[in-house]
Amino acid sequence: MNTARRTHGFRESVIRGMTRLAREHNSINLAQGFPNFPAPDLLKEAAIKAIGDDINQYAITWGALRLREALARKYQRWYAISADPEREITVTCGATEAMIATLLAVVNPGDEVIVFEPFYENYGPDTILADARPVYVPLQPGRALDLDRLAAAFSSRTRAIIVNTPSNPAGRVLGRAELEAIGDLCVRHDALAITDEIYEHIRFDGEHLPMATLPGMRERTVTISGGSKTFSVTGWRVGWIIAPPALTGAIRKVHDFLTVGAPAPLQEAIAAALDGLDEAFYRQLAETYRGRRDLLYSALVDAGFRCTAPEGAYYILADFSALASMDDTEFSVWLSREVGVTPVPGSSFFREGGAGRPLVRFVFCKTEAVLTEAAARLRSIGGARQTRPIEVALRSGLQR
Repeated sequence: MNTARRTHGFRESVIRGMTRLAREHNSINLAQGFPNFPAPDLLKEAAIKAIGDDINQYAITWGALRLREALARKYQRWYAISADPEREITVTCGATEAMIATLLAVVNPGDEVIVFEPFYENYGPDTILADARPVYVPLQPGRALDLDRLAAAFSSRTRAIIVNTPSNPAGRVLGRAELEAIGDLCVRHDALAITDEIYEHIRFDGEHLPMATLPGMRERTVTISGGSKTFSVTGWRVGWIIAPPALTGAIRKVHDFLTVGAPAPLQEAIAAALDGLDEAFYRQLAETYRGRRDLLYSALVDAGFRCTAPEGAYYILADFSALASMDDTEFSVWLSREVGVTPVPGSSFFREGGAGRPLVRFVFCKTEAVLTEAAARLRSIGGARQTRPIEVALRSGLQR
């Protein structure tokens, strides 16, 4: 299958398109998940030092040794996972590259990959680019995973399941029973678990339980994470993969030809942060995000959206069907232009023809000041409903 056929029907990244729309209308961008506040000083100073020390050339393709050793210490300290820096840890250009490199390396044409829906917008296309077929299983905000439906999705063609916990955009933190059920199905069907754990330290309920720690799963789990969300440096593009040696060898070959390697001085800085920031930093990270979540969530409810407070990550998926009988793109454009707050249309997190049409997604990785202003603008929708039918207001705005 040629590349043009593989990408037929792919949409441009809706998320990045909404960022452009926010700029066009000078709207508050609650679409794309990048923080607007500083990274930790220790991290920035380490990057400056690395550049000053002339660490500016290619690092080892699969990652600077200092970072791989720091990652090994981190996973041993936090999760009692013993990972060999030489044979099991690969540094990538963000968790996004880690996912496509992994799928291209371990999935064969005609295989099936189970994807929870709604999903981060890359998972479906990544699976298709690997010449595999995505099989979708619902994972809704505030709802337990339907284990019977999940079991029915596994087949003799299942090569892998993508597990994102805490999840974007559903905000679920999968519990031990759910993860153990996934692990049992992987063992039973000889399938891999590819876990995206980029939000591992942004949790409000539950614990983060890496799939690789469960019985029988260490040798069939590819663990993906990165520094973007934890350290508020989404533009640095430093991610990583922990996988058993047999899988790591294949992943590294794909990674080498995709990107060669992640930025050398920034790898040194991430290593410094992993070793230098104590547990108080991670506790404060989660508590600060809890306050931001509560601020935005209460405003959305007051405005008339139906939504569930997320258990983790920094997104709220909100149902606007009580406000307007429009599709998600029309509503998102109207909200950006007329209210001054930009979300992402929910359909970008579902397959074509999926259930995302009455949904939009908001991020809360912004300062309290920005979120307070966004909350005031959103609450104005609720006030407008008292004086003017919202559907009339929406249609009027779209016709301008």
